[in-house]
Amino acid sequence: MQMRAARMHGYNQPLKIEDVPVPDIGPDDVLVKVAATGMCRSDCQLMEGYFTHGAPLTAPITPGHEVAGRIAALGADVADGLAEGDLVVVNPNWGDGTCRQCREGNEQICGNGQMAGFGPPGGFAEYMPVPYRHVIAVPDGVDTRPETLAPLTDAGLTPYRGMKKLRQAGKLGAGRTVVVNGIGGLGSYGVQYARLLGGGATVVAFARSDEKLSLAMENGAHHTVNTRGKTAEEVQDALEDLTGRRDADAILDCAGAEDGLALGAAVLAREGALTCVGLMGQKVVLPLLPFTNGEKSYFGSFWGNYDDLGEVLALASQGLIKHTVVPVALDDINGKLEALARGDVVGRAVVVFD
Repeated sequence: MQMRAARMHGYNQPLKIEDVPVPDIGPDDVLVKVAATGMCRSDCQLMEGYFTHGAPLTAPITPGHEVAGRIAALGADVADGLAEGDLVVVNPNWGDGTCRQCREGNEQICGNGQMAGFGPPGGFAEYMPVPYRHVIAVPDGVDTRPETLAPLTDAGLTPYRGMKKLRQAGKLGAGRTVVVNGIGGLGSYGVQYARLLGGGATVVAFARSDEKLSLAMENGAHHTVNTRGKTAEEVQDALEDLTGRRDADAILDCAGAEDGLALGAAVLAREGALTCVGLMGQKVVLPLLPFTNGEKSYFGSFWGNYDDLGEVLALASQGLIKHTVVPVALDDINGKLEALARGDVVGRAVVVFD
């Protein structure tokens, strides 16, 4: 049996849409008939060679790590009450199950783990094999459209974990200001989590596009600042006009660009915390004295774990998460990846198969 797949054969080359065999599954796997797969900036980075050192890869690769679909077949040893036809999302981070991080439930930071679409076949294909313990049946009450389910596994998951870190650090709450920087696929969810988890904090969105800032307002931001062409002092002036303060207690950076992180460091209040979930740059440069004598904190936050994803699905089942989805046909995937790399996509682009 054949299927269509968009596969990567080398760096800095467009994906090739090919007819390939439907993958075999092992005894502990399920075969997912993919209904929708989100398109992430990290897919572009994968094709550009960004992950060469951290995750060396052997082509051909089928990218795509934000996946929703239905179970088409079950391996012989599959348990947990899964059945053919079940609507599921894929938890895309697969640890070795033996290290301390895995035992703590954080398989996404396993040093020997794998990520769907970054070696193991991903969701830019009509079928995808998945270890059964990494599929989650969609709970009642969730919007069952696959194009809204798929982004929850990364775009909707990654900023959730990052915002939880800020909450756990005690940086949110009434009388505080939280900034969400970068209103792309992740940031459009990030502002929602700032409202949901913020405990009454004032939410300010930073971006370089008025169109994306408009989306941030629709998703719950109290204020917005277009940072394009502005110095840190000018951004602080804007913050003061909007909030009465020139700084922020918490920052969730959803881009990870070096200039954006530098801006965040400049506007971070004493005892504030900056959490980065984006990966657009290569390094973080923080001013030593202000971070030391101001007792400021920097947190890295990578993706999310199985329990985080369960919490996101629970919020979605309560109707608390909004989606901005741009449907894409598989045949149009390369053009949309180019637009995504330029930052021209508002919301989340999603390849829709059904």
